[in-house]
Amino acid sequence: MNLNILTPKVQQFIDRNLQSDITSLILKGSPFSEVTIQEISEQIAAKNRCKTKLSHWFNTANIYYPNRLNIEQTSSEITAHYKSKLVSGSKLIDTTGGFGVDVFFFSKVIKNVVHCELNAQLSNMVSHNYAQLEKDNIQCVQTNGIDYVTKNEQEYDWIYSDPSRRNDLKGKVFLLEDCLPNIPKHLNDLFKKTTNILLKVSPVLDITSAIRELNFVKEVHVVAVQNEVKELLFILEKNYTQEIQIRTINLSKNGDQLFNFEYQSLNEANYDAPKTFLYEPNSALLKSGGFNEVSYQFKLSKLHQHSHLYTSDELIAFPGRRFKILHETNYNRKKIHQLLLQKKANITTRNFPETVAQIRKKTGLKDGGNSYLFFTTNIHNERIVLICEKMEG
Repeated sequence: MNLNILTPKVQQFIDRNLQSDITSLILKGSPFSEVTIQEISEQIAAKNRCKTKLSHWFNTANIYYPNRLNIEQTSSEITAHYKSKLVSGSKLIDTTGGFGVDVFFFSKVIKNVVHCELNAQLSNMVSHNYAQLEKDNIQCVQTNGIDYVTKNEQEYDWIYSDPSRRNDLKGKVFLLEDCLPNIPKHLNDLFKKTTNILLKVSPVLDITSAIRELNFVKEVHVVAVQNEVKELLFILEKNYTQEIQIRTINLSKNGDQLFNFEYQSLNEANYDAPKTFLYEPNSALLKSGGFNEVSYQFKLSKLHQHSHLYTSDELIAFPGRRFKILHETNYNRKKIHQLLLQKKANITTRNFPETVAQIRKKTGLKDGGNSYLFFTTNIHNERIVLICEKMEG
């Protein structure tokens, strides 16, 4: 940490240049001998990233920001607040503290919180920031969090960890054992110090494979923000052997959408041809894999086993988007143009052999407008196009 960044003159310069072009600033050089222009530009870029994602930090004076990558990888305030509602008690430790957003929100509901971070500079930075944020119930420890937990005598109501992938060599598919810390390896030792563990993992992780790697999984939370899955959360409870609960939430400006079910439920879906209304599940629900549960719980018919679109004659409340089906047709460019009022439409594919880009090239349809086209497959394995209008709510 270069503490000269926190001097009033440098902080004022940073605030005055939040809207400035970074490249131009770098070319001009630093107006301060004790702070480089690279350090200043890093602070500006990181602070700008926090304006909507971390408003507590953005609106607090004398915050020291890490590099932009750290900001991109940290939890947002909205997801950190959601996690804070999952824990309770008087003692919690975060073994992978990072920039400390999750700990900040945990400290609002837990009396004593420990923030462990291996990187000394980041640990010092977070400790400084908590003082600016007026948090006095958080202890920052610069150490390996797993070692700290397992080698001291302290017990905790909750242990929290956000393991990161060691590398990207395996592409999008990976296991928890590919992460640091390797939670499956240390699970038995962690349960000697707590009854409850909360894990945050990347949304690309396969839920089923993670459950196989872990013990005592009680709940899995799929958290989306504005229909983009941001986090998978696993709650582990020592010696838990009952049914695993899957809980999905889409945190939206128009109201949160919830959908819950039991993992590996035996409920079956009903299948039928398109009716009056069409339903498209939100991204959290799709990630959860509860495709049959949607049909069962809402009494909707599914268009095809692999299409993940649902239909009914009566309009119902639904955790996703709702549409009225105006026309059903086969995939014929001329026919589609005849049924549309203008040569533009919002296109979605579900269980269809062509991409949206390929369809646009073949049909000549531009993006936008009030028409919504779903290219999908029906129960007879026929390729169909559903021309719809979006329903409010």
